[in-house]
Amino acid sequence: MRGDNLKAAIAVALLAASASAINLDVNDEKSIKNAASVVAKNVMSDYNDRDSNNIPGDINGLWAEGGVLFDTMIKYWYYTGDSSYNNEVSDGMYWQRGDDNYFPANYSQYMANDDQMIWGLAAMTAAELDFPERSSMPSWITLAQGVFDAQVLRWDDDNCGGGMRWQIWPYQAGYNMKNALVNGGLFELSARLARYTNNETYSDWAEKIWDWSATTPLLDTTTWNIADDTSCEQNCTDQGNSQWSFNYGVYMTGAAYMHNVTDGKSKWKSGLDGLLNSTSQFFPHDKVLEEITCESIEECDRSQILMKGTFPQDLVLISLAAPYTYSDILPLLQASATAAAKTCTAGKTDNRCGTRWYTENDGTDGTEQQIAALGLFTSNLVAFNSKAPATGAATSNATANTTTSGNITSTSSSAAGATSTGTNAANVLACSSVGLTATLLAGLLALF
Repeated sequence: MRGDNLKAAIAVALLAASASAINLDVNDEKSIKNAASVVAKNVMSDYNDRDSNNIPGDINGLWAEGGVLFDTMIKYWYYTGDSSYNNEVSDGMYWQRGDDNYFPANYSQYMANDDQMIWGLAAMTAAELDFPERSSMPSWITLAQGVFDAQVLRWDDDNCGGGMRWQIWPYQAGYNMKNALVNGGLFELSARLARYTNNETYSDWAEKIWDWSATTPLLDTTTWNIADDTSCEQNCTDQGNSQWSFNYGVYMTGAAYMHNVTDGKSKWKSGLDGLLNSTSQFFPHDKVLEEITCESIEECDRSQILMKGTFPQDLVLISLAAPYTYSDILPLLQASATAAAKTCTAGKTDNRCGTRWYTENDGTDGTEQQIAALGLFTSNLVAFNSKAPATGAATSNATANTTTSGNITSTSSSAAGATSTGTNAANVLACSSVGLTATLLAGLLALF
């Protein structure tokens, strides 16, 4: 009888252990790195097993996903020191560069402006974090500038007095729409380029995009609501008002960088504060992030799940560019990560994360869910490394482009290409605490 009771207790313990495959303590740097390493391994395993694995950077029909993936992995490398995936990241970033502007011919006939912009932001991250470059390739900042140059040529003064269309070609369904992600994303890229290069033309463009957005429902500077889209047919007076965290993320990040560039100009502080207050709607469950438009009705598509993961990463950039926001942002990151780790119980490995972070695993465990969780876990490492992103004057990577369609003058000087060393944090997880617990308990069961 006593043995039966012990067996039952051990069985319960085994079940409890298997139900939480990722242990995460947001106050412990090593714990966060370990959790991020588990998810990074899942992400890159998916990447290498994808149907399109013969094309670096292409992920099964969602071209922009490669940009988000690599942006996330660059930050993972920076915050954890794990360089084991750097070659794959570099392969994809360079392969998809097109004519040094992330407009490759294979995708150019159907991509949207936000697709190209997402890759430009990934290149911008690589430049700011001094991600290693290959000597035979253009610098990361050159690639980011190439995206900016290509996009500002599409600025549309003839409809709505300005703004970027969602899609590029007249035969695309979204050609007559101007949306928040495209315009906010270009605003963010412009502001980050302004800080990196110290070139006023980029900040002029950032101001121009913000001011135009404020004439439309895309950016309401009274209520601080960001509408998802507006149409050329209605002269950009109508709106599709679906609320998405990532739309707020790009506008807030741009505002934070402009606050930094202008030494705290009140325009940017007011904008950042107003938008940051509005994002409380995305934390309805004890500070846990929810994509409120689609999660509760279980209708989030791949792009929406993926882009949710960019919002915590934007919050980190905001807290670094405008440090006064840090104390408000960190608790949101920590609560969300603590909750999200509890959803990482799915898949054959019992450690794949779900879509909805405020509940137990919801039966989803796709690649996009893993990228989003990785972005969230890595973002929590800002508590242990709050160094602001570098500028061109402080990085070891190569020269910025000196001729652009935005009338930019020459920028920062060059230096030799960087080298990088790092440990494979995945090795730390070769025997996780949960796996060890399960193994020991299974051995005890065998005694009875």
